[in-house]
Amino acid sequence: MVKSSVKTQIRKVRDAAVAGDVATAETEYREAAKKLDRAGARRIVHPNKAARTKSRLQHLIKKAKQAKTE
Repeated sequence: MVKSSVKTQIRKVRDAAVAGDVATAETEYREAAKKLDRAGARRIVHPNKAARTKSRLQHLIKKAKQAKTE
């Protein structure tokens, strides 16, 4: 159930970033980061995978921000 909730949250961040809705993406990212950290701490997912996923989401949001300003 935790994995499913994490995946859903990640999907929300990606959908918002691709749509160009940076504010929503950042809000959803905060929730996703919490869930990923919690899952990593409880060893539901490997802690390095949680960190890598957060990094990739941040990169996606950063690209969306840059695209919006250009």
